Amino acid sequence: MRTAPAAAAVLPAPAALAEPLQVTPQGPWHTVRRELAERGSVVVFARLDDWLSDFPSATAAAETGTETGAGAGGGSALPALLGRDWQRFAQMTNDEVRGRFLASRLLLKYAAAAVLEARPADIDLAYKPGGRPYLRGCDQVDISLSHTADLLVVGITRRGWIGVDAELSSRQLRGSAVERQICTPYETQLLARTGQQARNAALVRLWTLKEAYSKAIGQGLRFRFTEFGFAPGARRVQVLRPDGTPGSGDEWSFCTWSVAGRYTVSLALVDLGFDDAVDVAARTMLDEALAEALLRRPHHTQWSAQPEAHDVL
Repeated sequence: MRTAPAAAAVLPAPAALAEPLQVTPQGPWHTVRRELAERGSVVVFARLDDWLSDFPSATAAAETGTETGAGAGGGSALPALLGRDWQRFAQMTNDEVRGRFLASRLLLKYAAAAVLEARPADIDLAYKPGGRPYLRGCDQVDISLSHTADLLVVGITRRGWIGVDAELSSRQLRGSAVERQICTPYETQLLARTGQQARNAALVRLWTLKEAYSKAIGQGLRFRFTEFGFAPGARRVQVLRPDGTPGSGDEWSFCTWSVAGRYTVSLALVDLGFDDAVDVAARTMLDEALAEALLRRPHHTQWSAQPEAHDVL
């Protein structure tokens, strides 16, 4: 189980993160690779339909538990692409849940494949006891996933630990039971001085920041949100104790963005001081035998023939 690094540790600040990049199965994956190389971390987002449109036969394949024809539907690519997640996907009965699960795993695998210079079907996506996804055999690259409504968000870093969270900006938290469950005494005191409309926006931002931070340290919802907080409206975002005193150091970075005009997306990133010059291509990080074992030669699929121009996934 992860714990937050000591607040006294001060490490070199990472390069400022760029705005989240919108991606489809066709890319732009060269831009994702460049962002990770230059800044050490990258955040991508996608629309649900963009990641389901190439798999219209996915539902039928999952219902029968078999591969479908290789035509335009691309169903035959699913078992290889989903890997250990295929059986779980095939057993899902709710179409909405199934679609979101499929799209989010495809996005994770394509984004990871881009930065590892591998093929999506080669990425071995595994899960920690709390359900947090990770890239098996590639411990120096950390990933995080969030989704809400029709938005999917993935964060990737080679600098340490990362957490991302997304929420509808219009979600009403002001005056709800949720507000009482997520705010520290210090946050409640600050929010009381805020106008009603601004207060709800501040609550949504706080919610996503807390989700992102708890994901980054591997705690998820097991870490009570009333035990740590942030200062609404503060220029420098840092973790605060319930009484408002600092609870983290300069090793932590936080960002919040408005995405697609209707979502609030937040990121938490801790810099563990990994070498900026490290090459995270899978076959560089791993010895040849281990790379062959973890990054299996894929079956020929429709997806392997559709990378963006100049991309080798």
